[in-house]
Amino acid sequence: MTGETQSSTARGWRLPAGSVSLPEVHGSIDIPAGAGFWRKLFAFAGPGYLVAVGYMDPGNWATDLAGGARYGYTLLSVIMVSNLMAILLQALAARLGIASGRDLAQACRDSYSRPVTIVLWVLCEIAIAACDLAEVIGAAIALNLLFHVPLTWGVTLTALDVLIVLFLQHRGFRYVEALVVGLILAIAGSFAIEMWLSRPDLAAVATGFVPRGGILRDSQMLYIAIGILGATVMPHNLYLHSSIVQTRKYADTTPSKAEAIRYSTIDSSVALMSALFINAAILVMAAAVFHGTGHQDVADIGDAYQLLSPLLGTTMASVLFAVALLCSGQNATLTGTLAGQIVMEGFINIRLRPWLRRLITRLIAIVPAIIVVAMYGERGTGPLIILSQVVLSLQLPFAVFPLVAFTSDPHKMGVFVSPLWVKLLAWSVAVIIALLNVWLLYQTFVGL
Repeated sequence: MTGETQSSTARGWRLPAGSVSLPEVHGSIDIPAGAGFWRKLFAFAGPGYLVAVGYMDPGNWATDLAGGARYGYTLLSVIMVSNLMAILLQALAARLGIASGRDLAQACRDSYSRPVTIVLWVLCEIAIAACDLAEVIGAAIALNLLFHVPLTWGVTLTALDVLIVLFLQHRGFRYVEALVVGLILAIAGSFAIEMWLSRPDLAAVATGFVPRGGILRDSQMLYIAIGILGATVMPHNLYLHSSIVQTRKYADTTPSKAEAIRYSTIDSSVALMSALFINAAILVMAAAVFHGTGHQDVADIGDAYQLLSPLLGTTMASVLFAVALLCSGQNATLTGTLAGQIVMEGFINIRLRPWLRRLITRLIAIVPAIIVVAMYGERGTGPLIILSQVVLSLQLPFAVFPLVAFTSDPHKMGVFVSPLWVKLLAWSVAVIIALLNVWLLYQTFVGL
């Protein structure tokens, strides 16, 4: 480490940087020296799209469908605000990973006592398992809708992603990123066609992005709005992003790290705009097809699939919807397995063979899903997805507050510390997210 870098980022950490995050792919992607803006942007592009997957997963579909079916285009503004919050927090995660050489889990282990670190690790593992549960069920529902595969078998088949990730990561991390981007393009393409078929009111769509005070006054609308907010920012994405930005081979100097932070922020911001398009497209489609047509109560993924074809007059509508759901669920499980490895190695410094770690992660999600499907059938999957979002809401502040605290600390970040306006905005977002999630949990359990 050069003297320049030591003075900028190493002073406030209790321990020197230990083992690198995701060592099998750390610094494995070259950055062309002396290249122009677009070539360098392409070299840094990729991690943002792996992160964006978590913002368009099946866990978001129920709230987007319910919001569009019940309230038309009104809640588009909530999706936009949620996305802007996500862009800010993911930029902070990239800043932390590049500047400190630590992912968020490693930073927590370095800064907190052993008991606190263990508690944070357990909470994060529970959140990853809950998130994985929603993705597994979403992919299983899609397989059932498309190929009539029984839900139990569909849940089991999702475990094959372990083999896919292992194979692609062995070939190079770029292959993992390429697969994820390909699936995102398939989702985006499916919904672009869905929007063309549903022919939404474009003027109403535009006005839907303007925040309205009526959202706060209508308790039922506010509940769905907070559900959208609570399901948007995924805690495991903050750990994931702070790690995978380090797959780029930038130099260990202040100018090189500053460049890496700049390009990584552009990458994640652009990628998260694709998540904004997809989440907005789900709500727009639901608003155009179900709102005002006697189907305002549609919120179940299976019901939406069954109704799209007769309402739009073509079976393509339902097929594309299920294809997008399958791509969404499978994409999210791919990134979830990576997040699980990062969290275990970062918090408690225990390394397992990648196949074993991913198999454990998958089994934690598959076992409860199989039990619920076997006992309650398809009708039990909806409540299970909702429960998974509640668990995520519980864990979110335990990831957001440490992230904002670390990136606001000049002793830890040196010259890369967040500017004052970013600090104020980040702390405000952290408090708002925490309060809204507490309110959502109160509404969920008390029902007021």
